[in-house]
Amino acid sequence: MSNPPLTQSIPLTPDKRWRAYWVCVSVAALTILDLSKVNVGLPSIETALGASPTELQLVVAGYVLTFGLTLVPAGRIGDQRSRKAMFLIGLSLFLVTSAICALAPNGAVLLVGRLLQGVAAGIQMPQVIGLVQQLFQGAERGKAFGLFGATIGLATAFGPTLGGLAIALGGPSDGWRWIFWMNVPLTLVAIALAVWLLPQTRLPSPGRLELDPVGVLLFAVTVLSLMWPFLFTTGSPDDDPARWWTLVIFVLGLIAFVAWERRYAAQGRHPLVPLALFRVGSFRNGTVLAAVYFAAMPSMFLLTTLYLQHGLGLEAVYAGMVGIGFALVSAVTSMIGGRLVERLGRPLVVWGIALLLAGVGLLVLAAVATPEAWTPWAMAAAMVLAGAGGGFVVSPNQTLTLADVPVKQGGLAGSVGQLGQRIGTAIGTALTLSIFYATIYRESGGDGSAGGAGLDVYHDAYALAMLAVAVLLAVALAVGLVDLGARRRRRSALG
Repeated sequence: MSNPPLTQSIPLTPDKRWRAYWVCVSVAALTILDLSKVNVGLPSIETALGASPTELQLVVAGYVLTFGLTLVPAGRIGDQRSRKAMFLIGLSLFLVTSAICALAPNGAVLLVGRLLQGVAAGIQMPQVIGLVQQLFQGAERGKAFGLFGATIGLATAFGPTLGGLAIALGGPSDGWRWIFWMNVPLTLVAIALAVWLLPQTRLPSPGRLELDPVGVLLFAVTVLSLMWPFLFTTGSPDDDPARWWTLVIFVLGLIAFVAWERRYAAQGRHPLVPLALFRVGSFRNGTVLAAVYFAAMPSMFLLTTLYLQHGLGLEAVYAGMVGIGFALVSAVTSMIGGRLVERLGRPLVVWGIALLLAGVGLLVLAAVATPEAWTPWAMAAAMVLAGAGGGFVVSPNQTLTLADVPVKQGGLAGSVGQLGQRIGTAIGTALTLSIFYATIYRESGGDGSAGGAGLDVYHDAYALAMLAVAVLLAVALAVGLVDLGARRRRRSALG
């Protein structure tokens, strides 16, 4: 049996390339959907399993955390061995863990299932990106990644609607299980299509795998110690004040991680995070901007659906529909932004973040100042404005971030950027949910759960948590302005 051909010589027709591409994009959308559609099921999970606010936070943030921690090592294995094989391994694990989540008898089993599901997602996603890079070249690759970005944006925003439909069909007690059950047939179809349509894109590289296990361990300790105090903040008098000491571990872990990565790279090996990339100013600024942006945006969707369900008593399916305008408008402005970024550059991203900030302000105003019957409609309108801004941020920022990175490091730089986005989402979700639930507990005098709190309590909880979202976006705006100034100074020096 002959070895598979090298990537450059794969005799694929355009039709076969695009069929393989849509398999990749569909799996990526399925992976992202499982983050956003679960958000709308949190109230149902809380009621059915008696889950605590901390468990609910971990159900969301834990998935994203293990997703992010798995990305780079799984991408390395795919690069050095077989992307198609890793793709199928990730899908198979995603299938099993979805069933575990759907059958979970309690919050602990659900949490374990979600953590493992995040690992599965982290195995899949870098193979998707790597396959797309290998299947397309030149302008065709740009078109492929443009469609990829639009699809991911739509999946993120339509997820709550699908989750709401699952709860409507399955009922308030078991509807959340349907959110996970729907993954099973979809994943089975994806596995069949992947076996049939995905090409074997590379020869396995000789030699040992280089995964930087110490770097992975130090990075995990660093991120977990940063998230820990927020995950265990509920506002209850029983909250252990000693939890904040884990921030000392975070500082020490960060120092150790940077020192190890520098030493590992100095030995001629491939570190988990190549710190040399951050000497490129545009890459550093763009990566930080994206990480902070993705700390804010998923939190905005999650807080809004929680407010609509808990505060207004809106059914899950209708709460999810409030974000549809964001999805549709951001898809349009994303395509427009892709065409304008070469001409307008960083100012396009800065104005996009400013529109998002205005949208966040209008969401809070709609929540606290409109009659209850009109609030969902007013929030949907605010989402449209936010979506217009969001489309001008993600794709243009990606283009600007990688513009000065050497082509041979483009794939690695993209994986590092994905890692920053996933970790940003995990930390942002933990931070904003801790504020939301702590406010409910403090003002209702209850146990931190949804029951018994009045609408005025939810007004305050939503407003304070969304203030944190606004602060994160303001940080992203500041980073964008810093990068804009640096680019202008560089042009002046050259001109």
